[in-house]
Amino acid sequence: MAGARRRGLLLGLVALPAGIAWAQEAPGLEAAMQGVIAGRPVEEAGIALRLPAQAENGGQVPLTVAVESPMTAADHVVAIHVFATRNPTPGVAVFHLSPALGRAEVQTRIRLAEDQRVVALAVLNDGRIRRAAAETRVATGGCLG
Repeated sequence: MAGARRRGLLLGLVALPAGIAWAQEAPGLEAAMQGVIAGRPVEEAGIALRLPAQAENGGQVPLTVAVESPMTAADHVVAIHVFATRNPTPGVAVFHLSPALGRAEVQTRIRLAEDQRVVALAVLNDGRIRRAAAETRVATGGCLG
């Protein structure tokens, strides 16, 4: 049991610097995400974020977000928010959904300034939040300052 606690502590210490560096890279990211989360618990399941591991052109990075949901009036996805951790403006897109869509999936192309993590948050009609993240490398940045 003590070994398991020690491993958990070591993993936490290894992850801590990465989390701090991520926050330093995008100062507005935490506030933008908290505006959506609003103190609610976040689930790390039931949502898939797909984007290429290597994007040749940061101005046109394909992205797909799919959320497991029956999309009925009683249980559906209300919105999908997409954030880029190192873009000048972290909020990339917001999609508003309704049960009439039949499935909770969006596809688009986004602009990314450089190598970074993209985060998707799905808001369900009962207030639950689901989160997924993926990293991509960008050969040529798509955001000119």
